[in-house]
Amino acid sequence: MRIKRVKIGIKTVKEVLDEFIKTGEAIERGEGVKKEKGIYFESVEGFRKALTPKRLELLHLIKEKHPESLQELARLAKRDMKSIVTDIKILESLDLIDMKRRKEGRRESVPTVAYDKINLEIAV
Repeated sequence: MRIKRVKIGIKTVKEVLDEFIKTGEAIERGEGVKKEKGIYFESVEGFRKALTPKRLELLHLIKEKHPESLQELARLAKRDMKSIVTDIKILESLDLIDMKRRKEGRRESVPTVAYDKINLEIAV
C-alpha cells in the first residue's frame, strides 16, 4: 500500500509570491513545472494555532478508529460536541479531513483522513 503524505510548511508571503513568479516565468519559457501540493503557514505561531495537539489527536482518532459520526468522534476523544465541530471545521478548511455524507436519508457526515503522514518543513 502506498503511503499518502501531506506537506506542511512555514513560508512568508514574499516566499510564496517569489515561487509563484518563478513558476510563471518557467511556464512562459515552455519549461515543465513540478506540481507541489502543501499547506503553508506564515509563522510557527500560525501553525501552532491551526494544528493544536487536540486537533492532531482528532486526525489520529479519525485515521485509526474510523468514527461513523461526529458524535462518535466526540465520545472517542472525550470532548464536547461544540469543540469537536469547531476543530473539524478548521481541519476541513485546511483540507486535512473530508466530511463524507453518510447513506441517503441520514443527516450525519463521516469524517475521513486521506493522509497517512504529515511532513513538516521549516527552513532555517
